[in-house]
Amino acid sequence: MSNTLQESQGRRGRTITDQDAHDITRVEELSYDLKIADVMSREIRSLTPRQTMRDVFDLLRKNRISGAPVIENEKLIGIISQEDLMKALVASDLSSTIQKYMSTQVRTIKSYEPVVKAIEVFMRTNIGRLPVLDENEKLVGMITKGDITRGVLVAIRKDYQEEEVRRYRASHLFEDITSDRTSLIMRYLIKPGDYTNGGQASSHIKRALLRLGATPQLARQCGIAVYEAEINLIIHSTNGGVLRVQIEPHRILMQTTDDGPGIADVHQALQPGWSTASPLARSMGFGAGMGLVNIQRCVDKMELVSAAGKGTKLFMEIHLRPEEKFKDASNSNEAPGI
Repeated sequence: MSNTLQESQGRRGRTITDQDAHDITRVEELSYDLKIADVMSREIRSLTPRQTMRDVFDLLRKNRISGAPVIENEKLIGIISQEDLMKALVASDLSSTIQKYMSTQVRTIKSYEPVVKAIEVFMRTNIGRLPVLDENEKLVGMITKGDITRGVLVAIRKDYQEEEVRRYRASHLFEDITSDRTSLIMRYLIKPGDYTNGGQASSHIKRALLRLGATPQLARQCGIAVYEAEINLIIHSTNGGVLRVQIEPHRILMQTTDDGPGIADVHQALQPGWSTASPLARSMGFGAGMGLVNIQRCVDKMELVSAAGKGTKLFMEIHLRPEEKFKDASNSNEAPGI
């Protein structure tokens, strides 16, 4: 016999934030998404080891750069910098070859690595530039802090413009469709034990809500509820489960279904701190026993249906307040839950 628990003591006007989720900014996201090849300078101004320090002086002054790679037989063998040039100037030694002053201990970076790798190197060292090599160890560019700044700014501008178009299209979705009942349904298959990708589905859902015109507060509340439900599938399901979200102009319905071991006592499962998470899940920071409690704080209605050996179904519902409702040209009729 299954256990069913219904709760209707939802949001109560309480402000829910996701500060504890340590959300990263879009700039930080881009530092992972962008590759070195996307922001590096491809115009390589190189020198050979047999050229003189006077050639270095002329190259750096003419091009207003702080250093240059040293190439021999199409191979990177060193790098010469402003600091090296200053040493030669102090010694009145501009006629000496570059080989005398260049650094042969060259730190490089690969073109296919994320920009964050270069940022980490710049933060740890006093290096001002990094030669960029491709998968064949061929020099294909140079990257500086300035290149990263310019590249990220360009990406942000492009990202902003594309996001504006997506938001406009999404926010008019309900408005442009005439029907007795208009719904947008999103469905995600969640794999068991997939901690690496945990939270991806809830992140996509949160972004979709914002594009549809949801208030940041509503998007956060829905995002937290769905995140906790998603993580429960990852921790407790045997073969994974399904996360389903149905967005209507006046409400948001959410559901998870799995065929896992089930819950013998759903009342006990709702007690703060109660958890059946494995030692592995706990060692990774999951399974604190607060997931269902957090969901209750964010939704207007929650129903948990489960039995030992029968799997679990979790139903969640948020009723949109007048200021939260999505634009809709139709008169949406009430319909049964998911």
